[in-house]
Amino acid sequence: MMSAFSRRRLLSGAAATAGLAAMPISASASTRVPVTREEHRVVIVGSGFGGGVTALRFAQAGVPSLVLERGIRWPTGPNAETFPRVTTSADKRMFWLGSGPSLFGISVPPFERYTGLLERVPGHGMDIMCAAGVGGGSLVYQGMTLQPSQEVFNANLPERLDYSRMDSVYYPRVARMLRLETAPDELVNSKTYLPSRIFARNVERAGYALEKVPMPIDWTYALRELEGDMKPSYTNGDSAFGVNNGGKHSVDVTYVAAAEATGLARVATLHNVTDVAMARDGRWQVFVDRISTDGTVLEKKIITAKALVMAAGAANTTKLLMRAGAKGAIPDLPDGLGTNWGSNGDRIYFWTNLADDFGTPQGGPVVYCSKEWDDPGTANTIIQASIPPLPNIRSTMLVGYGVSEGRGHFVYDSVRDDAVLRWPFDGDGVLYQRIQQRASDIVGPGSTLLDTTAVYPSTWHPLGGASMGTVCDLAGRVLGHRGLYVLDGALLPGNAAACNPSMTIAAVAERATDELIAEDAGVVF
Repeated sequence: MMSAFSRRRLLSGAAATAGLAAMPISASASTRVPVTREEHRVVIVGSGFGGGVTALRFAQAGVPSLVLERGIRWPTGPNAETFPRVTTSADKRMFWLGSGPSLFGISVPPFERYTGLLERVPGHGMDIMCAAGVGGGSLVYQGMTLQPSQEVFNANLPERLDYSRMDSVYYPRVARMLRLETAPDELVNSKTYLPSRIFARNVERAGYALEKVPMPIDWTYALRELEGDMKPSYTNGDSAFGVNNGGKHSVDVTYVAAAEATGLARVATLHNVTDVAMARDGRWQVFVDRISTDGTVLEKKIITAKALVMAAGAANTTKLLMRAGAKGAIPDLPDGLGTNWGSNGDRIYFWTNLADDFGTPQGGPVVYCSKEWDDPGTANTIIQASIPPLPNIRSTMLVGYGVSEGRGHFVYDSVRDDAVLRWPFDGDGVLYQRIQQRASDIVGPGSTLLDTTAVYPSTWHPLGGASMGTVCDLAGRVLGHRGLYVLDGALLPGNAAACNPSMTIAAVAERATDELIAEDAGVVF
């Protein structure tokens, strides 16, 4: 019988590069996990903003693809209980295979292993929060869909992206797909949106700019909640882990659904990519564990493709490529791989207000923002976000993010067979001071701010690691590697120009897929 090889042994050393295509992998005698092989034209790893855009635009151009998603589908609808409710049904659905022992630095009870929504990726100096599931980060993000100004965009992203074309073609294309709307006044003036109104009043009192935030939400769902047609999900702020009632135009129900409807894009859920490699013939190999919802490996797959699109999120795309480079599975990856990583300047505050009573519950997700974008070097945005239904503790959330020069990098750890983030102390210090000042001005006297990011350094908006200009070109082509692409947050160089990153990730992917379809389809893949 053929000798058993672990995936680590198979991939170790430069010699593996030449032998991957021919060397089979056998499961150990104790597990008897079957090993299968597949071939595809294009494989896309991840189904979030980058992967969803890529799958749809390739399919519309007649290019079939297989989308590998490690998580599950999370279908919603009126009165659904798909997503966990933080205060009443916190359970295994919250975390990816037991990876979340803390949230905002607060320990939570251990749950049984499950392919849940959120993975905590630990680092030195900063942890990263990553989503799992069809739709990626769009499942759990609040939905702030902001387009940078030209000045801030050009100061932080390559001017060769051509802001004028991004503004006239690609940002509007994303806005149409996500069907952006601002919250109607009828909703904002309702009882549970008092915190939004207090925030708006305080912002204007402090002399800062105020505007409504475009959101990928059909707000009639929230209005129907007010009328009693559906159980509360928007109007009580119980959407930190997803909106149960539907009406949220997340990637799974927009880009991914449209891609699947063409018949040319297939999404394989519970397919956890563990390694990527270059085969002897120059094609790409993807090593996949098909798992059950408790993480048990049911099948090992070796999938070969002409083109490989890495869209697993900034952390996991970077980690997979660094693992492949360190072990020689993909030779000659650019030296900048793992660098130019940033947190997007995330700051999350707990705002306790003794002067006013916010009341409970609090409507959400987000209504207003305050932009300070005049100086591209310190441009920042502050928003108010609801907290889940709790007893009245006179508190709500503020979130800030923006432009920072702070950068971290990943280091490959051969013992752990993993790449680990290293983040410098006070890496976002200059930006933090400005956000802190603005937040203090907004909350005013009679309030206190708890900076949860200082207590627990973490980010929900990781960017960089395989960024354009150092690892990839502007269309996501990995330099020197035909048919290998990065189309997710890893491509952006450390910040999203004072915005939450989703719209820019999607717009850059829209731009890239136009170029790849015109120049690479039929030639490279």
